[in-house]
Amino acid sequence: MTIVADLFRFVVGVDTHAATHTYTILESSGRVIDQQQFPASPAGLTRAIDWIGRRTEGDLDATLVAAEDTGTYGAILAGRLAVSGYRVVEAPTPRRDPAAGKNDAIDSLAAARSTLTTPTRRLRDRRGGGDQHAASVRSALQVLLTAREQATGERTRAVNALTALLRTNDLDIDARRALTNTQIKTISRWRRREEPIDLATTRAHAVRLALRITELDSQITDNANQIKTLVHDQAPILLDQPGIGPVTAAIILTAWSHPGRVRSETAFAKIAGTAPLPASSGNTQRHRLNRGGDRRLNRALHTIVLTRMRCDPTTRAYTERRRAEGKTTREIRRILKRYTTRQIYRTLNTA
Repeated sequence: MTIVADLFRFVVGVDTHAATHTYTILESSGRVIDQQQFPASPAGLTRAIDWIGRRTEGDLDATLVAAEDTGTYGAILAGRLAVSGYRVVEAPTPRRDPAAGKNDAIDSLAAARSTLTTPTRRLRDRRGGGDQHAASVRSALQVLLTAREQATGERTRAVNALTALLRTNDLDIDARRALTNTQIKTISRWRRREEPIDLATTRAHAVRLALRITELDSQITDNANQIKTLVHDQAPILLDQPGIGPVTAAIILTAWSHPGRVRSETAFAKIAGTAPLPASSGNTQRHRLNRGGDRRLNRALHTIVLTRMRCDPTTRAYTERRRAEGKTTREIRRILKRYTTRQIYRTLNTA
């Protein structure tokens, strides 16, 4: 089994934070060459990369950088290092010694040492690697997905607030059921009228909420169109799969990132939280749902499976057969989510 120390002469461990990054450089023997902290500003990143080059004799091929949080605090650093020619991986989760204490220098040293003994096949390349155009598309998708979650969450809160307002005040709107788009548009066009101050104030607030909901609807539609365009550019083959729409495809792409980042379909299943966990006891042999992993990706797979169970003839036939064998709906969903994860991984890696 080949480990990192067998292939790389230097390993750089990086503990990343919003304001500063702390770096530790180790030789393959485990000897500490140097340790330093730099600001996470553009100038600080430039100084850090120059410092790494000097301490590693400028040997890019012999240097591996293991940084924490390459998708968040360490994203800009990881991108700059990759442009400079370094291979950047996600630092493995270290086993901490409670007696050793904790600070940024200790954490960066732990990241380097944990990486040094990691089998090379278990290295996790940073998100955003691979082809530069594809990386740019995935970065744009990540921004759009975050914006979509914020907009849909705000819309839900606004609709709930408007519904509560209409159910507790007599504004001549039937709000016994969920509000329709027609009702919301009608409310947004209300004008001031002669009425008691309490109703006038309530009506004005209802109009503000309705206008905000209408504005958010427009933003969400534009967001969906942008996502659809980018997914068609990046992985149109995903949209050919039953139950996968542009939004779920975008979630899958941002989690999978690029060929080589996820080493196997088993690893992808663990990321997705669809790797079955044994829950057997005595004569009862069963598995249960995994509550770990990327929960947004897990929700996307859940949506795909529910859609297939409802609309895909092949999946419906499989569901009925498994029910006849005594499987519960929850167990069938777990099995289908694991199968769908495997299918998506193979589709993306062979596309």
